[in-house]
Amino acid sequence: MIGVAVQSHYFGVGRVVTWAEAGVGAIATQSLPEASYGPRGLELMRGGTAAPAALSQLVARDPQGALRQVAMIDSRGEVAVHTGGACLAKAGHALGAEVSVQANLMEKETVWGAMLAAFEAATGDDLALRLLAALDAAEREGGDLRGKQSAAILVVSGTRSEAPWDQRLVDLRVDDHPEPLPELRRLLDQQRAADRLTQVFVGGLLFGPIAPDAPELARALDELDATQRVLEPNREPSFWQAILLAKAGRIEEARARLDYASSKNPRWRMLVERLIPAGIFPDDRDLLRAILD
Repeated sequence: MIGVAVQSHYFGVGRVVTWAEAGVGAIATQSLPEASYGPRGLELMRGGTAAPAALSQLVARDPQGALRQVAMIDSRGEVAVHTGGACLAKAGHALGAEVSVQANLMEKETVWGAMLAAFEAATGDDLALRLLAALDAAEREGGDLRGKQSAAILVVSGTRSEAPWDQRLVDLRVDDHPEPLPELRRLLDQQRAADRLTQVFVGGLLFGPIAPDAPELARALDELDATQRVLEPNREPSFWQAILLAKAGRIEEARARLDYASSKNPRWRMLVERLIPAGIFPDDRDLLRAILD
């Protein structure tokens, strides 16, 4: 995976700073940000230019390069970073194996060192959590001199395919919030729960007959239970549990899940009949009445 994350006092920082493309690379353009570093840097790396050479070319063409802070990583893991001499203090960066951390307008010059240490200490293959660990460390070290307002995280696959839109793994923004990093983590949890919910649709279980004791039904119900705990008070996982249970003939359980979903939004009950033309719910009026009445 390849990714980039940021927190700032700047409103809507994700609109400007974070850029990434699956199988190509990632870019952070900050300080006095010039957004063109994002698409132009990705274009160069997509064409085979390594991150150090791509960054050097762009900085050389920039009349305000001394005010920029830009980091790039390509799909081979090569990293480049530029902190211009006119960036507002405290400003600096640190490089590690396949990672760059950088900051400007910080309270202390120890921020970027703390970021790198936190990233490297956060073991595991969850890049999003490792990136957030680095941002948390920056905040603990004093963070942005002006305070905090927004944050963003973008993670893509390290390999390219014919469907790069499916390789945008995490793309979350908090544009205006008193605690942007906790909010970003909450959104990450929500996204991952929503992704698990989506698997119910793409797995095919909804579109055919279901045996009452089918192992795949038990797995789906467990997944939806876990998803419901995260998404509460959104009761959609419970609604789809009701549909699966009804199709499996487990009527009392189906009614209970549908009642639970409908207690927050009665219109979930209206959706059941609308699933019939799509082939998701059987065209069986007795079954329909059994869970709705």
